[in-house]
Amino acid sequence: MSKYPVITGLLSYGMSGRIFHAPFLETNTRFKFKAVVERSKKQAKQRYPQVISYDSVDELLADPTIELVVVNTPNQTHFEYAEKALLQGKHVLIEKPCAATSMEVKALFDLGRKQGKQVMVFQNRRWDSDFKLVKQVIESGALGEISEFHVRFDRYRREKSAKLFKEINQPASGLTYDLGPHLLDQVISLFGKPKNSLKLTSIHREDSEVDDSFAYILTYDKGLTVFAHANLLVAQPLPAYVVHGTKGSFQKTRADVQEEQLDRGMWPTDPQFGLESVGQEGLLTVINKNNQKQIYYKEALKGNYKGLFNAVYEQLRKDKPYPITEEQVIWQMELLEKESWNR
Repeated sequence: MSKYPVITGLLSYGMSGRIFHAPFLETNTRFKFKAVVERSKKQAKQRYPQVISYDSVDELLADPTIELVVVNTPNQTHFEYAEKALLQGKHVLIEKPCAATSMEVKALFDLGRKQGKQVMVFQNRRWDSDFKLVKQVIESGALGEISEFHVRFDRYRREKSAKLFKEINQPASGLTYDLGPHLLDQVISLFGKPKNSLKLTSIHREDSEVDDSFAYILTYDKGLTVFAHANLLVAQPLPAYVVHGTKGSFQKTRADVQEEQLDRGMWPTDPQFGLESVGQEGLLTVINKNNQKQIYYKEALKGNYKGLFNAVYEQLRKDKPYPITEEQVIWQMELLEKESWNR
């Protein structure tokens, strides 16, 4: 174990806590998983017998030993609980979306500076196996100057989510605030802030109160156009990533396995963790000097959300800047709250 592990509390043991946070806090020796909030069902101890299960957020925040609080409660509560944690002298790692508006996000970063505490946003999809490969291919220069980038996150879910906060017409609800932060963060991490943007949303599911489809068109210098889409009624998904450049093209399916592996109980320390199955390789097509196509199949890099937690640790213990920056989070939030063209 690290000599000075970051003592951490988790505000919920729902799906995100059980899958995306607790297993990494438990297996990463740089952290000590101290406590969790469970208002009714006390399930965390079944897997983490050492953890303290508090009945309320206020009880956990009153624990003086906890340094870092993971805010993974429903979207509309992120600002309230992150603010409370900061005022109690805790660092915060906030699930996406960080808040409901850019004004709230700016207020949290300002409060963090005032309190001398770090405000970090949980954007785990930067560590997906498929995205890591896309980033590697782009940065290798194999495609030349990038002219067009498509990123999609499609599902087929006609029924409403059991997570009612995602389905009620309230701040930070709907598909745009659910999957939009993932796609926009990936785009911003690759290309920065867009020059211009257009947002489109629509509703297709019966009796839905919130958007279940969205698309962003973003433009950058040198003619780069980015298309970011998500739709809950796609029975046959297209490639999740399509990239075109002056020297060739690349496409890749969304094939990261971490969420599925974690959901069935695999620990992040398992040698098979984060390894995509055979047959999901990316397709790289380049045009050589003789104007002939050359095709290569690129195996994805290993996905591992441990990289995000290591970045949190290095920010807190080594003062190494956290890679999801304040300005990137603000840019993302400004795009999320942008008025939709078709409303």
